[in-house]
Amino acid sequence: KADYDALHKDYSESVDALQRAIAVLKKQSHNRPQAALAQVSALESLQLIPAEAKRTIDAFLQSQDPAEGLEVSAPDAHGYEFASHGVIEMLEKLLDKFVDERTALEKEEMNGKHAYDMLMQDLIAQVDQATQDREEKSEIKAKKMQAKADAQGDLADTTTTMQADETYLGDLTATCEQKASDFESRQQL
Repeated sequence: KADYDALHKDYSESVDALQRAIAVLKKQSHNRPQAALAQVSALESLQLIPAEAKRTIDAFLQSQDPAEGLEVSAPDAHGYEFASHGVIEMLEKLLDKFVDERTALEKEEMNGKHAYDMLMQDLIAQVDQATQDREEKSEIKAKKMQAKADAQGDLADTTTTMQADETYLGDLTATCEQKASDFESRQQL
């Protein structure tokens, strides 16, 4: 993010400086004093301006002989006579290039941010789903544990009842056999 901000700032400053320089050159398409070229000379200090363009700007600014303004025969010393169509064209091409590169940078940043947002949304959805699945499984486990405890309780009750019934059946069978044998012994008498 910091790299993007720094690069975007550089492009924006370069675009702004180029727009101002082009406006100055176009607005004053007549002879003007050398001091009016400050906007154009400011372009040389920007880092995004290619070296070739800086050399062209420098050559443009140096193209006028500074001694011309000192001659006695020339009452109005001009920094240059308007012959900067080539420089304006070069600056406009640079401006278009920088605007395109800044737009591509912004698009790349937006795509990266969108991809990040989509990834975060997907991860949050996965976390939510996993949490919901865990809660459902915990509920199912709790229900199964309760059912197991209930079944074990029922088994213990049933086992106790069965043992009591078997004891009762054994006692009843013994009593019956005793009474049957007593009955038979009375019949023989």
